[in-house]
Amino acid sequence: MKIRLAAELQPDSIVDGEGIRTVLWTQGCPHQCPGCHNPGTHDFQGGALIDVDEVISSLKKIKNQDGLTLSGGDPVCQADACYEISKAAHEMSLTVWCYTGFTYEQMLLQPKARRLLSEIDVLVDGKFIEEEKSYDLYFRGSRNQRIIDVAKSLAEDRVVLIEKYMKDKDYDLTYQKPNYLFV
Repeated sequence: MKIRLAAELQPDSIVDGEGIRTVLWTQGCPHQCPGCHNPGTHDFQGGALIDVDEVISSLKKIKNQDGLTLSGGDPVCQADACYEISKAAHEMSLTVWCYTGFTYEQMLLQPKARRLLSEIDVLVDGKFIEEEKSYDLYFRGSRNQRIIDVAKSLAEDRVVLIEKYMKDKDYDLTYQKPNYLFV
């Protein structure tokens, strides 16, 4: 099975989900949101076709990561390939985050997307809306987007948000030096 990628795996991201993550940039997006930070990933014929096994092999070689983030483009457009890669990531004890312009509810209606949900821990859903853009948000670009705990949502048959990420960043918090820095 092949997947169309916009770039090679990008390790060591600290902005594409919680922890230190490797990002898989899929190629192709039907949403083409105005103001998208990755417009080069919109073309479904762009990027390069890569064998899924090759992607998994490359992922196995990357050390000291907390998880894998599926981004793009829109990973849901390549749900089968992303499912296989996410399944392998879980076998490597990595968490899986996924960014999509589709909503959780739309994914539930598509059999391939619904199967992909079974291998996603956290879903950031919804199109990017430029008028709702804010730099004060955790792990999302616009206020309409939700950060969803997928396992809880599937189990409870309702959307369960990860509340700590749905709040604005608090810039008034007083910085406290960690104990290990006191020498």
